Amino acid sequence: MTIEEEIRQLKKEHQALILAHNYTRPEVQDIADFVGDSLELSRKAAECHAPVIVFCGVRFMAETAKILSPGSIVLHPNPHSGCPMADMASPEAVAKYKDSHPDTLVVAYVNTTAATKTQVDICCTSGNAEKLISGIGKEQKILFLPDANLGSNIGRKLKREMELWAGWCPTHNKILPEHIIRVRELHPEAVVLVHPECLPAVVRLADHAFSTGGMLKFVKESDCREFIIGTECGILHRMRKENPTKQFYPLEPNVLCPNMKKITLEDVLMALQDLAPRIELDEETLRRARIPIDRMLEVQP
Repeated sequence: MTIEEEIRQLKKEHQALILAHNYTRPEVQDIADFVGDSLELSRKAAECHAPVIVFCGVRFMAETAKILSPGSIVLHPNPHSGCPMADMASPEAVAKYKDSHPDTLVVAYVNTTAATKTQVDICCTSGNAEKLISGIGKEQKILFLPDANLGSNIGRKLKREMELWAGWCPTHNKILPEHIIRVRELHPEAVVLVHPECLPAVVRLADHAFSTGGMLKFVKESDCREFIIGTECGILHRMRKENPTKQFYPLEPNVLCPNMKKITLEDVLMALQDLAPRIELDEETLRRARIPIDRMLEVQP
């Protein structure tokens, strides 16, 4: 059997569901039952009720799946696939901030660890952050963490002041304004789409800033034929697959998340063979971290 056939056989035996983020390797996306962004994957994990979930994405995403589906065995095929941004806001630092700022609402990007989620008031994704923030009264002080770029871009668009944590995505920070200027000269008819984790100077030059789910929806519905894409290049596989008559150009071809790319088909196969490595969270973490995530899921993008 091929490795894909072995995976499908084991998936059937374990009644497993394979979830993959838009940034994972093309072959991993192709073997998955569902591919999406953080918000879409969170919703799928909450509703699937599968005995086994194989989560192909970075660790905080697999933790979120476990929080939303605590009765499932959640496998994270490569335990070294972490998120540097998520590690920039430790639960201890957030708890210390809350103690000294009791009147401030702590809004956390879902790109945070399960332990940090136990210390925050509400979570969001890049897909629903704007709507969530706009629904909070202007008199309420807000700390947005950990991504200062996303918080700054939302604050500028909504004309909303927020305190910003000093975090960032190392992958999206590779995208610079000069990249947009250069690629636009090469493809003057193309629409420029970037991720709101990009630097504010990049977002200001782009035509639109969307989550990966938002980008996919836009290009599918748009009458435009050419698109310049400013996010992790893994999304280009799905874009081309779903829109074969359209052209897609990476804003910067070296925008690759090394952690997303750590998960391979061999990792997925071994996880299903061993039913490991598993995401294990204690009951208190599951209970407390679920509160801000449930609040996040109530907000449609």
